[in-house]
Amino acid sequence: MPLTQFEMREIFPMKHARRLALKSLLAAVTLPAASAVWAQTSAPIKLALIETLSGPFANTGEAVYRNLLWAVERVNARGGIKLPGGARPLALERYDSKGQNEEALSALRAAVDDGVQFVLQGNSSATAAALIEAINKHNEREPSKRVLFLNYSAVEPGLTNEKCSFWHFRFDAHADMRMAALMDVLREDKSMKNVYLIGQDYSFGQSVLREARRQLTAQRPDVRIVGDELHPVGRVKDFLPYVTKIKASGAQAVITGNWGNDLTLLVKAAKEVGFDGKFYTFYGNALGAPAAIGDAGIGKVIAVADWLPNVPGAQSEAFYQSFRVRFPKSADDYVHMRMQLLIEALAQALEKSANPSNVVAVAQKLESVNVSLSGQSGHMRATDHQFQQPLVVGVMERLGAPGVKFDVEGSGYGFKVIRQLSPVQAELPTTCKMVRPA
Repeated sequence: MPLTQFEMREIFPMKHARRLALKSLLAAVTLPAASAVWAQTSAPIKLALIETLSGPFANTGEAVYRNLLWAVERVNARGGIKLPGGARPLALERYDSKGQNEEALSALRAAVDDGVQFVLQGNSSATAAALIEAINKHNEREPSKRVLFLNYSAVEPGLTNEKCSFWHFRFDAHADMRMAALMDVLREDKSMKNVYLIGQDYSFGQSVLREARRQLTAQRPDVRIVGDELHPVGRVKDFLPYVTKIKASGAQAVITGNWGNDLTLLVKAAKEVGFDGKFYTFYGNALGAPAAIGDAGIGKVIAVADWLPNVPGAQSEAFYQSFRVRFPKSADDYVHMRMQLLIEALAQALEKSANPSNVVAVAQKLESVNVSLSGQSGHMRATDHQFQQPLVVGVMERLGAPGVKFDVEGSGYGFKVIRQLSPVQAELPTTCKMVRPA
């Protein structure tokens, strides 16, 4: 994808400044009015990505950055955000939380000092909860510097239920919604009698296991839970003791919300001990997991997502292929439709509000946003700021098997879509009591 003028300004040395200025002047004269304003380089609208960009979960943060960068590039390529005073580009700025809540809060303060009004984060529900609380307090203290929080992955259900905030918008299906989609598949597996629950010991991991217990009791009371265990987040280097217990328990399946290295190491260890049961996962479709489990995962690793590369349809296929053109390395192959929809939703709200500086007005437009991209659509529910979108469930198969045109990360394994849920089917009620600013 060609560089924008803003990227070129950073890359080219100062001796080229006059040449670039001349090109901008010529563009302003010859291009249509909207493009002319764009060529005059209005100040960008800053987006702050606060995420783990170093340490054991850095790969998850970098995956997010690639997705959001691609989405921002798409908006800028079509002329940026169209406003009454002229078009303005989006600028994605990186802030490393280092996987720590305190670092994330420091990054938030730095972003506000840098003039950012739109904060993006998601790879930890604990961090998301801390950011929501901090942003609530900040927006009350400093109404002239209010910020919005756009959440793409923190799926602890309480964030849009009892902890809901006018300043927070979630674009991922929360854990209970994802679990319901998995149960839609597990419910039909009549041979399943014993399951093992394992997860990361923090708010999200706890909520996954809690909801798994609840939904198993309601939908499959004949299934016995033979293990129920939490482990430290990001600190377990050897999962062999855990998977040894899983195998000894007689479990036929594992239900887990693990992500990042905690998922990869778990499935690697399961392969080593010869566990041949199924994995019902939230994130088993990438970040090393398919390659780690190999042939043992064929027909056994099941993942729920807002979208998968093998979702049927020409538009979906073209969307995935264009991402791979932009990021051709196999290690970079982890694309999220919801992150693309997030940026499209923000762009729509910014244009409809006509004033990016008025964060309340942008939030009000974001509450009613309805976006579509490459055959996928979603809308924001104003009641709790929980994005409503389709969900899909896929099962791991070898590349080239029916329904598996694309593999994951060059592993030779992809996910065949076995269940598709519409936004209405995926929707769950909320307990949110939204407090809006006067």
